[in-house]
Amino acid sequence: MSQIEESIEVGVPVHTAYNQWTQFETFPEFMGGVERIEQRTDTLTHWVTNVDGVRREFDAEITEQIPDERVAWTTIGGESRQAGVVTFHRLDDQHTKVMLQMDYSPEGITETVGDKLGVVKRQTKGDLKRFKEFIEERGQETGGWRGAVV
Repeated sequence: MSQIEESIEVGVPVHTAYNQWTQFETFPEFMGGVERIEQRTDTLTHWVTNVDGVRREFDAEITEQIPDERVAWTTIGGESRQAGVVTFHRLDDQHTKVMLQMDYSPEGITETVGDKLGVVKRQTKGDLKRFKEFIEERGQETGGWRGAVV
Protein backbone atom coordinates (compact mmCIF):
# COMPACT_ATOMS: atom_id res chain seq x y z
CA MET A 1 0.00 0.00 0.00
CA SER A 2 1.39 3.39 -1.00
CA GLN A 3 0.42 6.74 0.47
CA ILE A 4 0.17 10.22 -0.97
CA GLU A 5 -0.34 13.54 0.79
CA GLU A 6 -0.58 16.74 -1.23
CA SER A 7 -2.15 20.12 -0.62
CA ILE A 8 -2.70 23.39 -2.41
CA GLU A 9 -4.08 26.81 -1.55
CA VAL A 10 -6.86 28.07 -3.79
CA GLY A 11 -8.13 31.63 -4.08
CA VAL A 12 -11.81 30.93 -3.45
CA PRO A 13 -13.94 30.65 -0.29
CA VAL A 14 -14.09 27.25 1.39
CA HIS A 15 -17.71 26.64 0.33
CA THR A 16 -16.79 27.26 -3.33
CA ALA A 17 -13.85 24.83 -3.26
CA TYR A 18 -15.91 22.21 -1.44
CA ASN A 19 -18.96 22.59 -3.69
CA GLN A 20 -16.83 22.16 -6.82
CA TRP A 21 -15.15 19.06 -5.39
CA THR A 22 -18.58 17.44 -4.97
CA GLN A 23 -19.14 17.75 -8.74
CA PHE A 24 -17.39 14.47 -9.55
CA GLU A 25 -18.48 14.41 -13.18
CA THR A 26 -16.32 17.52 -13.81
CA PHE A 27 -13.12 15.79 -12.60
CA PRO A 28 -12.00 14.90 -16.16
CA GLU A 29 -11.71 18.66 -16.80
CA PHE A 30 -8.77 18.92 -14.37
CA MET A 31 -7.66 15.38 -13.51
CA GLY A 32 -5.23 13.79 -15.92
CA GLY A 33 -6.02 10.20 -16.82
CA VAL A 34 -9.68 10.41 -15.75
CA GLU A 35 -11.80 9.81 -18.83
CA ARG A 36 -15.24 9.75 -17.24
CA ILE A 37 -17.03 9.69 -13.89
CA GLU A 38 -20.69 8.86 -13.50
CA GLN A 39 -22.50 9.85 -10.31
CA ARG A 40 -24.80 6.85 -9.83
CA THR A 41 -26.20 7.69 -6.39
CA ASP A 42 -25.46 10.27 -3.69
CA THR A 43 -22.66 7.99 -2.45
CA LEU A 44 -21.62 5.91 -5.48
CA THR A 45 -19.51 6.96 -8.47
CA HIS A 46 -18.25 4.92 -11.42
CA TRP A 47 -14.80 5.85 -12.75
CA VAL A 48 -13.11 5.19 -16.10
CA THR A 49 -9.40 6.02 -16.10
CA ASN A 50 -6.51 5.64 -18.51
CA VAL A 51 -3.10 6.35 -17.04
CA ASP A 52 -0.07 5.64 -19.24
CA GLY A 53 -2.08 3.19 -21.33
CA VAL A 54 -3.47 1.29 -18.33
CA ARG A 55 -7.28 1.49 -18.54
CA ARG A 56 -9.34 0.84 -15.42
CA GLU A 57 -13.00 0.94 -14.47
CA PHE A 58 -14.07 0.89 -10.86
CA ASP A 59 -16.67 2.10 -8.43
CA ALA A 60 -15.95 4.38 -5.48
CA GLU A 61 -18.18 4.85 -2.48
CA ILE A 62 -18.34 8.09 -0.51
CA THR A 63 -17.88 6.95 3.09
CA GLU A 64 -17.98 10.36 4.75
CA GLN A 65 -18.98 13.78 3.50
CA ILE A 66 -19.29 16.86 5.69
CA PRO A 67 -20.07 20.14 3.89
CA ASP A 68 -17.11 22.55 3.75
CA GLU A 69 -14.91 20.08 5.66
CA ARG A 70 -14.25 16.71 4.04
CA VAL A 71 -15.04 14.06 1.45
CA ALA A 72 -13.76 10.51 2.08
CA TRP A 73 -14.03 7.54 -0.28
CA THR A 74 -12.98 3.97 -0.89
CA THR A 75 -13.11 1.86 -4.01
CA ILE A 76 -15.39 -1.15 -4.07
CA GLY A 77 -14.97 -4.18 -6.31
CA GLY A 78 -12.84 -3.96 -9.43
CA GLU A 79 -9.06 -4.10 -9.76
CA SER A 80 -8.15 -0.65 -8.47
CA ARG A 81 -7.84 -0.43 -4.68
CA GLN A 82 -7.66 2.97 -3.06
CA ALA A 83 -9.11 5.03 -0.27
CA GLY A 84 -8.67 8.65 0.66
CA VAL A 85 -9.95 11.90 2.01
CA VAL A 86 -9.96 15.48 0.78
CA THR A 87 -10.22 18.12 3.49
CA PHE A 88 -10.99 21.81 3.12
CA HIS A 89 -9.42 24.36 5.47
CA ARG A 90 -10.61 27.98 5.57
CA LEU A 91 -7.57 30.29 5.52
CA ASP A 92 -9.61 33.50 5.25
CA ASP A 93 -12.79 34.63 3.48
CA GLN A 94 -11.23 34.18 0.01
CA HIS A 95 -8.64 31.41 0.45
CA THR A 96 -8.87 27.69 1.17
CA LYS A 97 -6.30 24.97 1.66
CA VAL A 98 -7.31 21.74 -0.08
CA MET A 99 -5.52 18.69 1.31
CA LEU A 100 -5.61 15.24 -0.31
CA GLN A 101 -4.55 12.08 1.49
CA MET A 102 -4.77 8.79 -0.39
CA ASP A 103 -3.75 5.16 0.10
CA TYR A 104 -3.58 2.97 -2.99
CA SER A 105 -2.27 -0.40 -4.13
CA PRO A 106 -0.44 -0.45 -7.45
CA GLU A 107 -1.45 -3.37 -9.68
CA GLY A 108 1.08 -5.20 -11.84
CA ILE A 109 4.65 -4.39 -12.79
CA THR A 110 3.92 -1.18 -14.74
CA GLU A 111 2.04 0.46 -11.88
CA THR A 112 4.54 -0.79 -9.28
CA VAL A 113 7.47 0.71 -11.21
CA GLY A 114 5.51 3.93 -11.80
CA ASP A 115 4.77 4.11 -8.07
CA LYS A 116 8.46 3.71 -7.22
CA LEU A 117 9.30 6.50 -9.69
CA GLY A 118 6.74 8.85 -8.12
CA VAL A 119 4.38 8.97 -11.10
CA VAL A 120 1.19 8.93 -9.01
CA LYS A 121 2.52 11.59 -6.63
CA ARG A 122 3.35 13.88 -9.57
CA GLN A 123 -0.04 13.17 -11.15
CA THR A 124 -1.81 14.07 -7.91
CA LYS A 125 0.18 17.27 -7.52
CA GLY A 126 -0.65 18.22 -11.13
CA ASP A 127 -4.35 17.41 -10.60
CA LEU A 128 -4.51 19.72 -7.59
CA LYS A 129 -2.76 22.47 -9.54
CA ARG A 130 -5.27 22.09 -12.38
CA PHE A 131 -8.13 22.13 -9.84
CA LYS A 132 -6.76 25.45 -8.54
CA GLU A 133 -6.63 26.89 -12.06
CA PHE A 134 -10.09 25.51 -12.89
CA ILE A 135 -11.87 26.97 -9.86
CA GLU A 136 -9.95 30.27 -9.75
CA GLU A 137 -10.58 30.97 -13.45
CA ARG A 138 -14.29 30.31 -12.97
CA GLY A 139 -14.50 32.13 -9.64
CA GLN A 140 -17.52 30.04 -8.73
CA GLU A 141 -18.50 26.40 -8.57
CA THR A 142 -20.34 24.60 -11.36
CA GLY A 143 -22.73 23.18 -8.75
CA GLY A 144 -22.61 21.59 -5.35
CA TRP A 145 -24.07 18.90 -3.17
CA ARG A 146 -24.50 19.97 0.44
CA GLY A 147 -25.77 16.67 1.84
CA ALA A 148 -23.90 14.88 4.61
CA VAL A 149 -22.72 11.28 4.65
CA VAL A 150 -21.64 10.00 8.05
